[in-house]
Amino acid sequence: MKNILLAFCFLLISLASFGQQFSQYNTGTLFDSFENPSRASFIPDSSRQYAFNLFIPNFNSNVYVTGNGQAPLKSRAFLGKYAGAGLTLNQGRFSRANVSANVYSLMFKSFRSLDGNQEIGFSVQTRADGRGIFTDESLLLLNNTGPFTDRSYDNIFNNSYTYQTYHQFSATYREQVTKNFAFGIKLSALLGIQYQQLQIDRSRIDFDRVNDRADLSLQGRYRINFTPGEFAARDILPNFRSPGASISLGSTIRTRDNFNIQLNVKDLGFIHWYKKSITSNFNTTRTIQNISGPRREDNLYANTFDIIRSGDTQGSYVTPTNGKLELSANKSYWLDYDKRFKYSPTIVLQKEVFYDGYTAALVNPLQYNNLVGTLTTSYNNFGLFNAGLQFMVKTPNVEFYIGSDRVVQSANLFRAGVGKSDSQINKSGSFTGADFFLGFSLKFGNVIEHPMNASFIPMGERPGFLKRLWDSVFHPKRDDGS
Repeated sequence: MKNILLAFCFLLISLASFGQQFSQYNTGTLFDSFENPSRASFIPDSSRQYAFNLFIPNFNSNVYVTGNGQAPLKSRAFLGKYAGAGLTLNQGRFSRANVSANVYSLMFKSFRSLDGNQEIGFSVQTRADGRGIFTDESLLLLNNTGPFTDRSYDNIFNNSYTYQTYHQFSATYREQVTKNFAFGIKLSALLGIQYQQLQIDRSRIDFDRVNDRADLSLQGRYRINFTPGEFAARDILPNFRSPGASISLGSTIRTRDNFNIQLNVKDLGFIHWYKKSITSNFNTTRTIQNISGPRREDNLYANTFDIIRSGDTQGSYVTPTNGKLELSANKSYWLDYDKRFKYSPTIVLQKEVFYDGYTAALVNPLQYNNLVGTLTTSYNNFGLFNAGLQFMVKTPNVEFYIGSDRVVQSANLFRAGVGKSDSQINKSGSFTGADFFLGFSLKFGNVIEHPMNASFIPMGERPGFLKRLWDSVFHPKRDDGS
């Protein structure tokens, strides 16, 4: 937790993070069916009965930092120093950092009935969500105290961040209720790993240049569920100290003009962190010595950490998961008479339930036989525009995909990390980010066949539970007209 005012944001730069991406929408992959519960992953008369990822992790990566803090954080990550270029003082400028994590280590699904068109499955995944806001002055102080010419400054260190990681064990059920309506549900048990939350509401610093020291005052709240420095690899393994639960619901409606309208409520849930977790409501002042010396960074960290832990009390608390609401529309077009080229654009609107984030995305996959290339563009409420590419090989029984939803930013960050030159590191656009995803799964077992075409024993004709419930409510006519 080095440099508590902003270390979280610095760690985002070098963290291998995994999170939400849009390129998989309406691809029919196993990953897509677990993330969007109403999506089918099997194709009758083509697919085999079981789908499995063979314990090969399916993941994506997503991290970004905005504002004037981009160059200083990259410089600190790659060169071991803070660059002060572009940082402002007393102008209310801040930078924003965001990361979310999602790695599927196990995915398994089974097709249960042709007439009911039911799919059931289970998965094991690990997730993380983090976001932070930090001021220009926080980085400026770590770089050099020279720009702070006044004796006192108020509320220039009002930073905040939240970080949460947990395991997720899920069971899913999907049914094609009618020809034009499908419904899916994903129920999950959560096991918390880590939680940290810092909110600084008031801050003040008073410089004593003669004695090369400063008085730092902070007021706010800090929460953590583990002891820094004592967290070990074994603590990553699932345990029942911090349980929780979440639910995802999805529905797909096919309109008369062949549009697929999809509505999802994703990962709406909570985690109850165990009774030895710490909450600190702090309002404390500490004196920082050697404010301009070579150990300035260590001194700032030690005193800031001492302040935010000054009001420690033990006790459990409940935090929400990063739930999302999503609405999407998709339609497919064949571009040639032989039906080799297919274009299937999808527009997605996403809103975070407990935070202020929202995003609009346009997914443009072009398919030639079993090869798919996808261009994805997105724009969010923070003014960030992303462009990504995906390559996929998809047959009814094998799927592999690789890509990035932030191609340019990922390449720039990679060059800065490898080249480690000041010119590359100081080059900043509207944001610094990275994104990478990779996935694989296959299907095995008997081919799912309709009875008239079956070379194996048919899958059965009993309707699913939702279909039977639908029929009992709306009383559809039978084939004999009764």
